[in-house]
Formats: sequence, structure tokens, C-alpha cells
Amino acid sequence: MPPRKFAPKSPYDLPPREAFTSVEWEIIQTYRTPRQVQKFIRTSFTYNHERNGETLRSFRGTLRRTTAHCLEAAFVAATILEQHGYPPLLLDLESKDKLDHVVFAFRQQGRWGSVGQSRDPSLQGRKPLYRTLRHLVMSYVDPFVTEEARIIAYALADLRTLVKTDWRFSLKNVWSVEQALIDLRHIKLKTSNQRYEKVLRRYLAFKEKFPHHQVTFYSNRHQWM
Repeated sequence: MPPRKFAPKSPYDLPPREAFTSVEWEIIQTYRTPRQVQKFIRTSFTYNHERNGETLRSFRGTLRRTTAHCLEAAFVAATILEQHGYPPLLLDLESKDKLDHVVFAFRQQGRWGSVGQSRDPSLQGRKPLYRTLRHLVMSYVDPFVTEEARIIAYALADLRTLVKTDWRFSLKNVWSVEQALIDLRHIKLKTSNQRYEKVLRRYLAFKEKFPHHQVTFYSNRHQWM
């Protein structure tokens, strides 16, 4: 039986079982915690390099192709975990090079954590250890540093009220979500230039010695999901 079209009367209506395919619902029932969803994303999806053109696929579209960049993976995490009581929240990390990073953000027992997709494991998820959202953002500051990239601001968005676009089930690209995240009022993040330059020097030295390796020197690896 094909899934039933989801027509919410309120942005806060949760899609029922009938809105999902049997495969989608099985995934939702299998992966019930942020840690499980992070493992699912890491092991089931290759990174979407968009070699055939830019994409922004919904939860359904991403599952069908088993490849995801950060925002597509965030849709997957949000759709699965809202069925288990987690609000569909996105954390947008704004970079000075205009290449933002987006993760699914959640709270457990009053602490913030995240689920994420990236070519670099250091920019994937975080265990729920952070007292404030800013503390969670700060855990990404050093791993974000490259010659061009540096976090300069952040914003939290609830997908239920961010856009009317169907980010769960649309079979078209959902570009309006990306634009809405760009348009959000972001909180400026000030970090010291001395810290940035120290991490950058270490990053460049590592890449010169190991050009094809992932950077491994970050001190917060034990906090990664």
C-alpha cells in the first residue's frame, strides 16, 4: 500500500505511520536514539559531493539515494527522531567562507548534543554533554578551522515552523529550507584570533605531512558521537 499524503492541520502535527513507506517505518522503528541514528547515517550513507549538480533532498529523497550532505542528513535525523519525542531542530554553523555546516541538535537530561554528516568525522555528531547551545557550538570551532573556514555565528531553527516546504516527503529539492537558514538571525560567535591562528598552523602542518589523512589532533574526540 502506498503511503498516505501527509496534510497537517498544524505545523506541530506529527506524521502518522500511514505517511511512511514500510521501509521508512522500519528504519524509524529500528533507530530510536540519537546515537543509533548517528551510526545509521555514518554507515548507511556516503557523503554527497553533488558531482552531478547541487541537491537538497528531503528525508524520503535522501533515503532513496543513500547519499547525503550535512543538511540532507539532518532531515533524516529530524524525521526519524521526532517520532521518538525529539523536536526537529537544526543548528546552523555560519562560516566566514559562506559554506555553513548544519547538524541536527537535541537535548537529553538538559544537555545539548547533535547528529551530523560530514566528510570529516570531527564535524559529525556530539554526545549530549553540553550545558548550553553555545558550548555545543564551541565544540566545533577548532575542527572547523581551515585556510578558508572559521565559525563566526550560529542559529537554531525548528523545522516545523521554519518553512512550509515538505522537508520530510518531497521528491523535489527543498531549496527554501537552505534559504530560510541563511536568512535566520544568527548569534555572533567571537573567538580569539590567537586561538584560530594556532589551530590553523597546526592544521596546515598536519596536512603538509599527511595530505590525504583526516586530522586527528583535536582534544575533544572523546565527546564525538
